[in-house]
Amino acid sequence: MSRPLWVAGLTAGLTFLYFLLTTAILIWGERRVVARMQSRLGPNRVGPLGALQTLVDGLKMFFKEDVTPAMVKQPIFTVAPLVGVVAGLLSTAVIPIGGEVTLGGETFTLQVADLGVGVLWFLAMGSIHVYSVFLAGWASSSPYPLLGGVRSSAQMISYEIAQGLAVASVFIYAGSLRVSDIVAAQSGEGLLPGLPGWFAIPLLPAFAVFVVGMVAEAGRPPFDLAEAEGELVGGFHTEYSGLRFGMFMLAEFMAVVIQSAMVVTLFLGGPSGPTFGLPAPIAAVMPTVWFTLKTLLFIFLFILLRGALPRTRYDRLMALGWKLLIPVGLVWALATAALVLVREDGGLSTTARLGLAAGAVVVAVLGLATGRGGRDAATIGRAVSTAVRPTAPAATDEPDPAEVAR
Repeated sequence: MSRPLWVAGLTAGLTFLYFLLTTAILIWGERRVVARMQSRLGPNRVGPLGALQTLVDGLKMFFKEDVTPAMVKQPIFTVAPLVGVVAGLLSTAVIPIGGEVTLGGETFTLQVADLGVGVLWFLAMGSIHVYSVFLAGWASSSPYPLLGGVRSSAQMISYEIAQGLAVASVFIYAGSLRVSDIVAAQSGEGLLPGLPGWFAIPLLPAFAVFVVGMVAEAGRPPFDLAEAEGELVGGFHTEYSGLRFGMFMLAEFMAVVIQSAMVVTLFLGGPSGPTFGLPAPIAAVMPTVWFTLKTLLFIFLFILLRGALPRTRYDRLMALGWKLLIPVGLVWALATAALVLVREDGGLSTTARLGLAAGAVVVAVLGLATGRGGRDAATIGRAVSTAVRPTAPAATDEPDPAEVAR
């Protein structure tokens, strides 16, 4: 049954406001946490603990002079920042941020649209977001932004395939593409009594692949190669300024929040959680509280990665995607399909499922060790070949006869 128009409008407004406010908190929190990690002061003047600094910076960006170089392709140059923001807002439509709420005699869930292909909608919006980066680099008619756009397109293929395979494991295991069904399938107990039924436990390899892919999807360190200022001046947005530059920054920070919310929805049960027998009005708010706490955990992970890890090399990101993430994602999707078929035929015991999960972890660790060993062997081989290569005679302390004669 369709919802009244005012219910749909209120749900959409609350959802978009939730993600925008969380994005503002992320910007403030990242500046504070990274400043503490680097033993310096973060924003601390405007508002308590600098909490209003984000608002002031946004207003400054809005009124700042917008300079447009003469050589750009004007229509695409203007539309490119909008693509990223719009794609980010649309991708939030399928993410439930809370449980059922009763208002004005109507009971509804805090989810804009519970689409039958909700997971595919999220992946599609993530793919459209890449057009923002590529079109910005191409429309700038400048070499460094173009290189940033090409980098973004190439790395997208490597990590989005792996991320899509990880999501495939989820909807195969849940038996549905609908986000509400995936969240409902994670309610109750897990493999062992007392453990939650989160998919992160039985689908641990897929969960790890998705987490790595979401960092690259958001364009965050150590995978922010499309805007590597040490190599590409400023990357794809070198020629942007003012409000249009601010929209790129908004899209990047929104991507962090959205990716964190989606990994929570797919692997950590979304807004599900205990209510501790609290009164009904408070219990109705608890799903949103649980969803927020889980999302903030992954947002904090993004911040830690930015402050702790250096930017990786471009070839290493491509190798990580094609040689590790995609094979692991593909193998685990096939294994998940096989487990689902076995479960439908007769089921597996808890011990068997735990053994299979432990075996998957061992295989992943061995794959990482083998890959590192291969790189170490290649490094040793290059060092040996350099050592045995003929080189110029070593310098001695004896004076050159020609110099003495001169």
